[in-house]
Formats: sequence, C-alpha cells, structure tokens
Amino acid sequence: MRGLTGTGPERARSTARTASTATAVLAAVVLFGTGCGASGTGARDEGPARVDAGAGPAAPATASSPTPDRVDAVRLIKGDPAVSAEVKRELKPCVADEYPVDVSYGNLTGEARDDVVVNVLTCGDAVGVGAYVYRHQGDGYVNVFSAEEPPVYAEIDRGDLVVTKQVYDRGDPVSSPSGEVVITYRWLSGRFDERYRTHNEYGPVAGAAPTPAPEG
Repeated sequence: MRGLTGTGPERARSTARTASTATAVLAAVVLFGTGCGASGTGARDEGPARVDAGAGPAAPATASSPTPDRVDAVRLIKGDPAVSAEVKRELKPCVADEYPVDVSYGNLTGEARDDVVVNVLTCGDAVGVGAYVYRHQGDGYVNVFSAEEPPVYAEIDRGDLVVTKQVYDRGDPVSSPSGEVVITYRWLSGRFDERYRTHNEYGPVAGAAPTPAPEG
C-alpha cells in the first residue's frame, strides 16, 4: 500500500491542494486585516456585500401598509339615522366648504378594512359635540359606536377606542375645563365594551395665590 506522501501524479495533486489551501488562508488573513482598518467599522468600510447574479432580489425589510379607503365623513354623518338631529344641524361649513370634522382610520373591530372614527366639532372653539365609529359592512359603513355628550372626543390607541370627555364645574369657561374622564373601550363579542376609566383633575391655570410672609 502506498504511503501518505505518494509519488508521481498523486504527489503533484497533494502539493497543489496544499498550495491552494495556504493561498486561501493567506487571502482571508489579508482581507480581514484590510476590513479592520483604523476606522473601526470593519467590513462595512468595504461597501455593501455583493449578490450573486443567480440570486433573486432581497425582500424589503417592512411591507408597505395599504392606504385606507377614504370616506366622505360629512355625508356619512348626515346620512346616519343614529346621529342626533342637533348634531346634524350643527354640522355646517366653517370656512367655504371646510367642515369641522376630524377623521381617523384604524383597526378597531378586526375587519379586513379599517374602521373609521369621526369627531364632529364646533367651528369657534373646536369643542367635540359627537364622536362616532363606523365599521365596513357590505358596500358601505355601519355605525357601531356613538357618544354625543359634549365635550367629547374619540381616538384610536393601539387597537382600542379611547374616548375623552371634558368635565366642567359651575363657572368654568369653555376653554378651561376642571378635568376630564378618559374611557377605554375594546371590541368584544360584536360591540365596544368599557375596559378602563380614568378621571383627571386639572390644577388652577393661574396657579395658587402666594402666601404672605409672616411678620417678624
């Protein structure tokens, strides 16, 4: 049986493999030394890694979210039998054809399409007179939540519906409520169920009157 070193063609192949391995190791050492230069950023200094010609394009880091279907909030409110006649009367343009409505889109009820939150405000001081949630159904939207005790405002917060109601004491101006009640609702079993309620009291706007120094 032949020894490990071999002779003739076998030794030549072994020598070639040894030389190739040594060359590859040396190249790797040189490349590593070049990447870890004085800048300290390592291989990133050499630019982005190359992609083989046969490889497909890389997938995007984040998928773009679809643009929600825009709704005509004014038409939605005026055509909704659940909205009070008083709110509908108050819903008039403030300037030209600009109506005092705030509209938010988000997933509250688990539907494939976003739900729509509409807040109806007054023109002068932007006080919320009505807050509504509409859920997509068939070819349109259906009202699944209403709050018409002004001042009121509804928002979407991480999949929950958060409704804020300003609290006024006797003599408080509209611009300076005494506090607020914040109610968090969650969609359960086909309706919004109250989960949390927080009452916040505001301090006096002007601050407390200074106490006179004691007489010496």
